[in-house]
Amino acid sequence: MSSEKVRASHLLIKHQGSRRPASWKDPDGSVIKNTTRDAAVAQLKALREDIVSGKAKFGELAARHSDCTSAKRGGDLGPFARGQMQKPFEEAAFLLKVGEISDIVDTDSGVHIIVRTG
Repeated sequence: MSSEKVRASHLLIKHQGSRRPASWKDPDGSVIKNTTRDAAVAQLKALREDIVSGKAKFGELAARHSDCTSAKRGGDLGPFARGQMQKPFEEAAFLLKVGEISDIVDTDSGVHIIVRTG
């Protein structure tokens, strides 16, 4: 078992298929329960485009739009090792080089974009 860790930030958009259809900004889940996966992906793609084009900073968009409580830290999840995150998320994070941003990553929580920070 490798002790290698990565540090990453993410922006999560939940949708009606998410295992917990509620979040800090939608406590009763009324928005999430009416969001299709396709709509969540479309929103995430638009946010990713703003980041990649330099129109917006990842941390600012994560703070405003992410359904994860890590939004309060600009999406920062801190360092983590293999086995601590859902498999698709972990695999994507470990494949990134520092500073790279992922494509859309699907997990039981919703859809994410991930940026490796360390």
